[in-house]
Amino acid sequence: MKVQDLDYLLPSERIAQRPLERREQSRLLLLNRASCAWEDRVFLNLPELLRGDELLVVNNARVVPARLFGKRQGLHAQAPSRKTAHQHLSASVEVFLTRQVEDEIWEALVRPGRKLPVGERVVFGEGALEAEILTRGELGIRTLRFQCHNHRTVAENFEQLGHVPLPPYIDRPDESSDRERYQTVYARQPGAVAAPTAGLHFTPEILQQLRERGCEICQVTLSVGLGTFQPIHTETLEEHKMHAESYEIAEGAAEAGHDAGSLEQSGEIVQPG
Repeated sequence: MKVQDLDYLLPSERIAQRPLERREQSRLLLLNRASCAWEDRVFLNLPELLRGDELLVVNNARVVPARLFGKRQGLHAQAPSRKTAHQHLSASVEVFLTRQVEDEIWEALVRPGRKLPVGERVVFGEGALEAEILTRGELGIRTLRFQCHNHRTVAENFEQLGHVPLPPYIDRPDESSDRERYQTVYARQPGAVAAPTAGLHFTPEILQQLRERGCEICQVTLSVGLGTFQPIHTETLEEHKMHAESYEIAEGAAEAGHDAGSLEQSGEIVQPG
């Protein structure tokens, strides 16, 4: 399938740039499978639309403030004058974390990429955090090792110095409120660089209503990574290389999913009509 066959026009004014004040007031599209009729609802209606014997699987990945802005150390600079040397050392660098490899090692996109070779160092927060570029990979990916120069851990420095990696269709700088609103209410496991956005509309009250209705809720962890931001560079979908994402499924969640699947196959679950 050609990528161009999937193009469609979405006017910019139709793309919300900020969330509603209340999560549960977001719009919900209800499709009747039997009649193929649809109607507009709000997410607040979700509990009443379910039978009560469903299993809801939610992704508890927590978004890390994955955008970091720093300055080059200038280890590879050979500036001809003191003025150009100063300009080089003060050059801004953006590091966008995409995947954690080890405790202090991350894969990331960096800008300007062509001016940041292997061995270059970048400092953040007046020197509180430092990163060394270890390797270069495909599509501009770099591997960086982080080192702290204060009492905080690497993760704590990310929280202190990082910015929320809003989706590319949000055309504004991140704000302090995004740190809470661009997380699900059940986010627990840090490591994702984008939110599982389908779950942003749940509230603790809705989750409680679902449990009272009889629904079972279990959690898995899928750390959303670069794939959600990476443009498709190929002409066809078949040629596009997907990026791997780490996941964790607890034994209890796997058993619940298996049991639900067995019931559905045996015909004991009736699809909503």
